Order: sequence, then structure tokens, then C-alpha cells
Amino acid sequence: MTSTLHWRLSRFYFFYYFFVGLFTPYWGLYLQDLKFNAVEIGALLSLFHFSRIIAPNFWGWLADHTGQRAKWIRLSSFLGVLGFFGVFWADTFYLMFFTMMAMSIFTSSTLPLAESLTLSHLSTSKENNSYSRIRLWGSVGFITAAFLLGYLIDIFSIKTLVWGLLLAQLTIFILTFYIPEKKEQIIYPVKRSILDVIKNREVIAMLLGSGLMVSSHGLLYNFYSIFLIENNYSSFVIGALWSTGVIFEIFIFILMPKILKKINLKKILLISLALAVLRFFLIGNFVNNIYIIIFAQILHAATFGSFHVASIQIIEYFFNKDHHARGQSIYNSLTYGVGGAVGGLGGGLMISAYGANLTFMLSALLPLLGFIVIYFGLKNYPDTIYTKSISTLD
Repeated sequence: MTSTLHWRLSRFYFFYYFFVGLFTPYWGLYLQDLKFNAVEIGALLSLFHFSRIIAPNFWGWLADHTGQRAKWIRLSSFLGVLGFFGVFWADTFYLMFFTMMAMSIFTSSTLPLAESLTLSHLSTSKENNSYSRIRLWGSVGFITAAFLLGYLIDIFSIKTLVWGLLLAQLTIFILTFYIPEKKEQIIYPVKRSILDVIKNREVIAMLLGSGLMVSSHGLLYNFYSIFLIENNYSSFVIGALWSTGVIFEIFIFILMPKILKKINLKKILLISLALAVLRFFLIGNFVNNIYIIIFAQILHAATFGSFHVASIQIIEYFFNKDHHARGQSIYNSLTYGVGGAVGGLGGGLMISAYGANLTFMLSALLPLLGFIVIYFGLKNYPDTIYTKSISTLD
């Protein structure tokens, strides 16, 4: 991989996650400012998760059957920008519902296509470039956005968020024109049907375990900032807390090639899941202790960072060659789609009925179940792919 391509991909990840760094910590606060209740906020934010169930699979199918991904990244990004404009007029639940549905259908498809294209470029690279070193720029983008917007909200108002999101989406669309296509030969018929891959017991365990992990994070992404505001944290401190987690996430991305030389992918998943159990228990029980909350945010490096890198490498292995893009799309659909929707929507209902403290504490049961599924479901996972994964990461 050339340095120019490495820079272009890194730049795309920076601005994509700059958008995420604006949206994830603060969009719930924006909806709360519009006087939506917890159930409505949970329903609206879960649209992004529900859209991941179907939309990425359609775009992934197009990518695999046309041998083109960059073109579809550009189109999905453009349509996402168009969908976002409705936010400026959406002042009721139903208007916001349809606006966010239109926006999420396309925005949710951009990343899995970009992940697939990035991994495809890396698969034939002879240089020592890694996915983790490209992806860490996404984390830098998230930190920059979360800090900057938290500061601006305290000075101005939450309305600043809408303009920041629009500028971020326009920038992402422009940058898609600088992402080169990876030419790959399409062979028909493929050796394996997509259903044959999905029916693999280990693939099922991987998708289920990941979905349980993401369900707990669906609650976090939808309601964590609101939970902190209600416990007297300022917008700037909230941004700093989100950024703390992502700063340590960057360290994980940098260290991941060395970590994988000593710890295999399955163990990475299990350690990440165990730390997620601890993280959500601490959030639910010690929200008023800033030091414990900072520690809980540091654990984001494992509960998202290391878990994400290990997961997409495993998915790439099982879906490799025949179903590159659809494999990443299915993973996004069933984990971030179904899993995130269950956590986000179910979390809103739980918070309305039992309060946020208990809901966050009980969410620790989700990664605990995920740990059990991964531990037993991937017990026959071949050791040979661990060393193969290092060649991509390092």
C-alpha cells in the first residue's frame, strides 16, 4: 500500500468518525432538547440500528456482484447528506422519525463498504501497513469532534450540533472521490453460497456473541450522555469522558499487532467481553464518582477497540474471497443492527420503567452472555488464522 493510499483512507476514517464523535455523544441531548421522552429517544436512535439490518446487505450485495465498492460508498454517502437536510424542519416525533429513517438507511451503509474496501487493499499490501493504524485516525476524529462540540455547546447551545453534522457529512462525501477502487476478479459461480457461510456454527456464535456485546453499547450510545447530564455533568466534561475512552482506544489500535503476536483473536474477544461486564456494572453503580467513571471510560479501549479489530478479522476470514463486502455487511446488520436496536430501544423502555442506574447495571449481563457464547461457540476456531490476521494488522 502506498503512502498516498494510506493517507486517503486514514483521512476518510478521521472525518467519518468525526461525524460519529458529534452524533453519538450529543444527538440524544439534542432530541431531549426538543422535548422527546426516553422511549421516543430510544425509538429514534434505534432507527440507525434497524437500518443496519437491511441496508448494508443491499449495498454489500451490489459491491460483491459488480466488483465495485468505491462507487457505492460515494452514492450512499451522497444520499445520506440529502436525508440529513430534513432535520432542519423536523420538530415533531413523526417528522423526526421519517427524517432519521431516511438518513440512517444510507449513512449506516457507508462504513461497512469502506471497511471491506480497506481490508481488500490491505490483503495484497507488501508493506507494513495495518488496519489498526488506519482505523486509529477514526478515533482521533472522534476525540476532536467530542471535545470541540462539548466546548461549543457550553458556549452557545445544543443547536450547534446540527450544523456540525451537516459539515461533517459534506466533507465525508467529498472525500469519497479520493478513495480508489480495488480491482478484483469476479468469478461466477462462487464456491460457497452466503447461506453456507452463515450456517457455520462458529459464524453463528461469533454473530450472536458480538450482538450481545453491541446491545450493551446500544444503551450506552443512546443514553449515556443523558444519564451524565442528569447527574450534573457539563457538556464539556461529557465530551472529555467520551474522548477519554477513544484516546485509550487509539493506544489499543497502535498496540494491536504486538498484542496479537502473544494473544489470539478468541482470547482478545473474551478479555474484551469480561471487561465490558465490569464497565457497565461500574457505570450503573458509581455514576457520581468521577474517578470510577473515568476508569470505566478507559475500558472502552477493550469493550470497543480490541473487540472491533478482532471481530472484523474473524468475519473477514470466514467470508473471505467469495463474500468480502457482504460478510462485513452481515456482521454490521446482525450486531450493530439487531444488537444495537435491542439495546437502544429496550434501554429506553427499561429506563422509563426502572431508572437509568438499574438499567446500566443490568446491561452488564449482556456481555456476560456474550462471553459464554464465544467461549463455547468458537472452541474449534483454527489457530492458523491468528497468524494470518497479524499479516493484515501488522
